[in-house]
Amino acid sequence: MKRTFIGIIFTLTFCLFTTLGFSQSKEIKIEFLGNCGLYLTDGTTNIYTDFPYKSGAHGYMEFDESELDNIKENSIFIFTHKHSDHYSKKNLKKVIKEKGGTKYGVSNISELEKLNKTLNDFEIKAFKTKHKVFGINFRHYSYLITWHGKRIYLSGDTTNPETIGKIKNIDLAFIPYWLYENAKEQNVLIDADEIGIYHLHPAEIKPAGKFFKDKENEHPFTEQGKIITIELQTK
Repeated sequence: MKRTFIGIIFTLTFCLFTTLGFSQSKEIKIEFLGNCGLYLTDGTTNIYTDFPYKSGAHGYMEFDESELDNIKENSIFIFTHKHSDHYSKKNLKKVIKEKGGTKYGVSNISELEKLNKTLNDFEIKAFKTKHKVFGINFRHYSYLITWHGKRIYLSGDTTNPETIGKIKNIDLAFIPYWLYENAKEQNVLIDADEIGIYHLHPAEIKPAGKFFKDKENEHPFTEQGKIITIELQTK
């Protein structure tokens, strides 16, 4: 199994992939859209997680309006919770009206976990995880996606490393910096081949870039548009 982390400077490579078509490349492509927003595709199925959100909400990352126009038709939208830096009812309503698609999240978790019946070689497991703001608990889920044999974990905003600490053999885990820190402090091992640090506040981007500079398997998502490809084993 091989993973390639591609920076924004490799625009030509991205354009080449787009021209050839991802269905031909035997890979899962993941693009960072901002905050915890990701676009995942295997060339056939298009999935957006925690996107679209409200651009610039709570001082976090903004995105250009054109990103909504770029969303693929009849996509699947999966949300960890409904805070505005992860979810925008207005933006999602606009996208689904124009392009179709299906929304999953805290209100229909049981339906989300049935996606394995309709998607090829796909399974998603939801974990109810803690997310507390100013002493108030909010409904929040983290997810483990197993897609073409690759295990991708999405933590969302949770601060407690207990759940991710129980999951073994993760290929790629997306977690915020505070969960990374809490796991270190509590001696919780994150059993992941690669870790992506997302949901960085603009003020944290430069320090994160320096902190993770020499870490081989831990990658800060400091630039929107960054792309990861997970190459799939072929027979």
